[in-house]
Amino acid sequence: MDEAEWLAARFEEHRPRLRGVAYRMLGSLAEADDAVQNSWLRLSGADTSGVGNLGGWLTTVVSRECLKMLRSRRHRREEPLADAEIGPLPAGADRADAEAADPEAQALLADAVGPALMVVLDALAPAERLAFVLHDIFAVPFDEIAPILDRSPAATRQLASRARRRVQGAAPPEPVDRARQRQVADAFLAALRDGDFEGLVALLDPEVLLREDIPALPLGAPVAQGARAVAVYAMNYSRSAQFVEVALVDGAAGLAIVPQGELFGAIAFTFRAGMIVEIEMISEPDPQRVDLAGAS
Repeated sequence: MDEAEWLAARFEEHRPRLRGVAYRMLGSLAEADDAVQNSWLRLSGADTSGVGNLGGWLTTVVSRECLKMLRSRRHRREEPLADAEIGPLPAGADRADAEAADPEAQALLADAVGPALMVVLDALAPAERLAFVLHDIFAVPFDEIAPILDRSPAATRQLASRARRRVQGAAPPEPVDRARQRQVADAFLAALRDGDFEGLVALLDPEVLLREDIPALPLGAPVAQGARAVAVYAMNYSRSAQFVEVALVDGAAGLAIVPQGELFGAIAFTFRAGMIVEIEMISEPDPQRVDLAGAS
């Protein structure tokens, strides 16, 4: 067996997993096959002598192909693809002879995201979708996902955390008027600056969750829960509140930490019935998520 045949054989070993990755990201078997085929073209023309983990290398290539497709899809404002509407393939679906003959491929596709989940995934930004699929479904470490997205591991972790909470099926919060959001955010900041503990508690839902993107914590795990516990935690930052101002964070009223005018961190609020039901402390915010002028 020459080198080309050996490489082709190795690629076929990885094909089922690559196709599963691509299908979960794209929701379309046709596009998934295109992404996998493109990864083969990259592999066949690359010098792989220095590649120690071929499976990981191929996963990175396929992920980048999927990311390009997702971004192109968003740019063209396409409707969800038909494959996304039908969900997982039936166990006996006759998509291709090779697929039918490959139990691993069948298992991957049978376990693929269903219609309800695909609707949620389609609402995610491409980077969120990729971070969630690779980490939460395929257990790829954040330090390996980060270069694909050109972001730090901490920022990648935030993307996956936000996507994960949406995918887990929490009911979407009821819309809160933007003026009311601003009023609550202003009151929260004022109470924090004044050290007004009871004032903070009054703005928080009794079951409010506070999350912080600390690498040592499990993904999405709250650091405090309940109005009084969250208020106690927030009071630790009372002295630093002079460097905080109200801003739009992910399109809702929140807080930006801006010492010397530079964006250092952000606090995202989730509102329900005019109260704060979730707080996310973001230590390394993407500037595109924070609009300092939009909350004025």
